[in-house]
Amino acid sequence: MFSLSLLHFLSLLFVLVYLFSLLRFLIISTTTTVTATATVGRSYPIIGSMISFHRNGHRMIHWFTELLSVSPSQTVVLRRFGGRKNQMIVTGNPDNIEHILKTKFENYPKGKAFTDLLGNFLGMGIFNVDGELWSTQRKLASHEFSAKSLREFVVSVLEEEVTKRLVPLLENAIQNDEVLDMQDVLRRLAFDTICKISLGWDPCCLDYNRSVPPLAPAFDAAAEASAMRGRALASWVWKLKRLLNVGSERKLKEAVEVVHRAVNEIIRERREQMDGSESDNHRDLLSRFISAGHTDDLVRDMVISFLMAGRDTTSAAMTWLFWLLRKHPDVEKEVLKDVTFTIKNENQLNFHDLKRMDYLKACLCESMRLYPPVVWDSKHAKDDDVLPDGTPVYKGNRVMYFPYGMGRMVALWGKDFLEFRPDRWFVEPGVLKIESPYKFPVFQAGPRVCLGKEMAFMQMKYVMASVLRQFELEPVGSEEPVFVPLLTAHMNGGFKVRVRRRDCEP
Repeated sequence: MFSLSLLHFLSLLFVLVYLFSLLRFLIISTTTTVTATATVGRSYPIIGSMISFHRNGHRMIHWFTELLSVSPSQTVVLRRFGGRKNQMIVTGNPDNIEHILKTKFENYPKGKAFTDLLGNFLGMGIFNVDGELWSTQRKLASHEFSAKSLREFVVSVLEEEVTKRLVPLLENAIQNDEVLDMQDVLRRLAFDTICKISLGWDPCCLDYNRSVPPLAPAFDAAAEASAMRGRALASWVWKLKRLLNVGSERKLKEAVEVVHRAVNEIIRERREQMDGSESDNHRDLLSRFISAGHTDDLVRDMVISFLMAGRDTTSAAMTWLFWLLRKHPDVEKEVLKDVTFTIKNENQLNFHDLKRMDYLKACLCESMRLYPPVVWDSKHAKDDDVLPDGTPVYKGNRVMYFPYGMGRMVALWGKDFLEFRPDRWFVEPGVLKIESPYKFPVFQAGPRVCLGKEMAFMQMKYVMASVLRQFELEPVGSEEPVFVPLLTAHMNGGFKVRVRRRDCEP
């Protein structure tokens, strides 16, 4: 006879449940097919394609890319326990993506399975809801993002952040011969910028002489723990961990509490400052959302969504482009020509300068084609449907489009798809090509196309142009960086560089 404390009993129960989940996954596993008939890899009775999944688990994005590239329809069907009602469809077919994101938009919401994953972190914010609540927030945010005053505010924020913090930081690195992690620098810059734009609050993360405010690391922890939910064998695994308040779920709860407390305090102070007025002194999104009359909880969730969208995406895109430019010095020279031709004096960049930098925009697009900040995105079918390529979709199916794999398809980009070639984005010299957003869906497309797309390009162009005009970034080490896909992708281990002054213009 023996007895267990409640804590020990719950811990044992969790271990047993986890082992049962693993055993269930091994026995009932997944059968993988490309289109309705052709089987990829070797499929076995009972365990299906589990061996292939096990062998490719460490390189899932590359494996998916290979499967899609050999599929005649650029679509893969993954059949799991529960039959066709529980299958997952992965596609890189632009016609399918247009069908999902536009033509049959109402049939492909994010779905409860997806919104549950990010529900504790993003709450009822625009990026984590469907239906009327999404539509209401979308209309409000769309109006604010189209306002000229917000555009001018963004440029002024960028000017202050770059001239007063980024440039001095790089100058200091030169003087002290320091190695900088440019990925970390750009993430700090992006967080400062999006906090100023969204909250009207300056976290001063790019000031390395100050301690980082609790909101920043809590935000990172919440994003990482939320991503861990998506990697669980089944949703009930992380739900049980949440019930027991253990592991990544405990970290998520603690991080979300810090994020909510910090943002709620900023909202409270802003309401007091505004005092019912609509002064131009408050041009950030938070003030605009408060003026619209929403509750504090909804305003909090909305700005958290924008913080999430605007932080790691732009910094990831710029990190990879800086690395690519050092690998391709001829392209870097062309970027410098574009920048110096546009800016004919030493004045700060303005909105019209940024709009004219077409070659730099082409470089950003080409970088995001190869290294998209968001690797994949999922919807869940509301009702049975058939995709344009003939793939049947059943109610409840997860339907995923895959920008990373799409950027590596001969059918979409030609045999030189692995080459970094910005000129593929021009119809002719000097004339940018308007590429289909369903072929290049890094900003989504259709009714849910990213509202901050133009703002993101403004920010990336401003920072890239400002740095490249004055500095050279020399990578430390010769190893090829590793692309890591989480909620947003990043460069494993950071991007270590030595900074040098640029001696002369091209």
